[in-house]
This record gives sequence, structure tokens and C-alpha cells, in this order.
Amino acid sequence: MLTREIIRRVREIQVRTGRQVADVLAGEYVSVFKGTGVEFDEVRPYVPGDDVRSIDWNVTARMGEPFIKRYVEERQLTIMIMADVSASQDFGSESRSKREAAAELCALLAFSAIKNDDKVGLTLFHTEVEQYIPPRKGQKHALRVVREVLAHGLDTTDETQPKVPFWKRWLEAPSKTLPFSSDAGFQFPNQLRTPREGTRIATALEFLMSVRSRKSVCFLVSDFIDEGYERALVAANRKHDVIAVLISDPRELEFPAVGLVELRDAETGKVRVVDTSSSSFRRNFEGQNRERVDALEHRLRSAGVDFIHVDASGSVVDPLVNFFRMRERRQRR
Repeated sequence: MLTREIIRRVREIQVRTGRQVADVLAGEYVSVFKGTGVEFDEVRPYVPGDDVRSIDWNVTARMGEPFIKRYVEERQLTIMIMADVSASQDFGSESRSKREAAAELCALLAFSAIKNDDKVGLTLFHTEVEQYIPPRKGQKHALRVVREVLAHGLDTTDETQPKVPFWKRWLEAPSKTLPFSSDAGFQFPNQLRTPREGTRIATALEFLMSVRSRKSVCFLVSDFIDEGYERALVAANRKHDVIAVLISDPRELEFPAVGLVELRDAETGKVRVVDTSSSSFRRNFEGQNRERVDALEHRLRSAGVDFIHVDASGSVVDPLVNFFRMRERRQRR
């Protein structure tokens, strides 16, 4: 059963993103994502200047005057949202976690799709595919997509747990959980893990290829703490229009000087004590993580996959609008 907090968050996201879709994204979405073909609309009398190749000779013969076939673009699309729900997505150093930012982004995409009579589907994954919601239309369906991204895997039974500000959690918690990976300079031995304590993007993409035979617009939303998924990503992008969305937190790119801190890897459980007052530690930490993001963007763009970087502490609308405008400019060339 969903808690009041989850219900409140879903309603809050619905209200906020509904306004943003209406005011900002509606025109951008339509201008970027086109239909996949044309379909017959009507037969109408020939007007000088019409293409003679469009003349319907059977109707022309029956009516005794020229008629042409009129076609319109087949507008309906299928938007597939693939959301990473691994443990590292639960991290958040500001007012919301990476998962909450991902949920808001998914809401923007889902409500934009529904507003334009497109279908939207959802796949939740970590080391394996956890949940698949087939593409459908309707606002209730879009709300379900948002709810599942927010609530999946969370303990939703305790409605009395107070919300503690991040700064207080940071100072008082016995260990600090950050989504570190080997890219950040931490080499950890393999160990037994629960499914959420890991990310396998390739598995999710292979699942997409198996369940979607027709071309879809796929938003892959993750922190991309994974390796060896590039081949699967390129293969999926040949069949579908794949857009990679990186969700990151400010503390993953810039570490505050707060003295000795015990860090726990969210996806391995390995603990390490570090001295954050050391300028060399902070410099190496920031350099390695920024290098990871830059290398990720370079690899994806080199493979022909569009890339969006969303800061979980900031607006999710601005990066999406910038992406839409970039796609529109590219299509006009």
C-alpha cells in the first residue's frame, strides 16, 4: 500500500509538471518527435497545383472529374521510459534524491506523450528487469508510471517517519552513502549482492529489443554506474531512437570539506573512511568523477546516441527543453 508521502509526491509532481507541459514542453515535444509514416485521410476534388501523382483514378472515373488522395503524417508514437531503480539512485544531497528527479523527468515525458495522444510505457531495472508496463494512453496510466518510479523497492509502510534535512543526516549518520564506482577510484572485490545493489544497462536494453518490435522513442534514465553496455546501446539505437539521460547529484561532482567521513558504496556495501579536509582527496575525487561524466558523454555521442545531463538538485525542465531545441535545429539542417 502506498504511503501518504508517496501519494503526496505523485500529486505534487502531477501539478508542477502539468503546468510545465502546458506552458513549455507541448510545442517542443511535437516539433521534435515526428510520426513514422503517412496514412490515408480523405479523397477531395483536384485543385490546380496539386500533384497529379496523387489523383485517385477510380474515384475520378466514377465521378467524372479529378479527385486526389490526401495523406497525413501518422503522428502516434510510442515513448518507452527505462528507469534505473538500483540502490545508487536513492542518493540525494539536496531537497530530492536522484530517483525523485528521475520520477519528475518521467512525469514530464509521460504527460507530454499523453497530451499528444501518444502511448507511454515503462521498464524498471537494476541488475535485471524488475517491472514492465506496456505502452498505453491516458492520464491514469501516466500517473501510474510516475508512481512506480517513485515507490518501487521502497518501504512504504511507515507513514510516521519524519523527514530529516540532508545536512543533519550528513553530520549525524554513522556512515555516508554515496554511489561510488570504480570510475571514482574505488576498486572493490566482488561479493554477493541483492538485485538492487548493481546496475546492468545491457540487460535492460536487450529486454527492450525483445518486447518492442516497432520503433519507439526510448529514454534511458540512469546514473550509468555500469560498464560493458555500449554494444547493446548501439544495437538498440539502430532499431529505436534512444536518448540517454544521466541523473547526477552535486555531491558526486564536488565534495565538501567536513573532516573524516565513513563512505559506503550504495551498490556493494563496501565501507571506506576518507579525510574530506584533504584538498588532494577532494581534487582527485572531483577530477575523476567529472572525467567519468565527460567520457560518458563522449562515448554516447560518438555512438550516435543523444545525451541529456540532469542535475538532481536543479530543474529537470531546462535540460529537456535544451535537448528538444537541439534536436529541432539538427533536423532543420
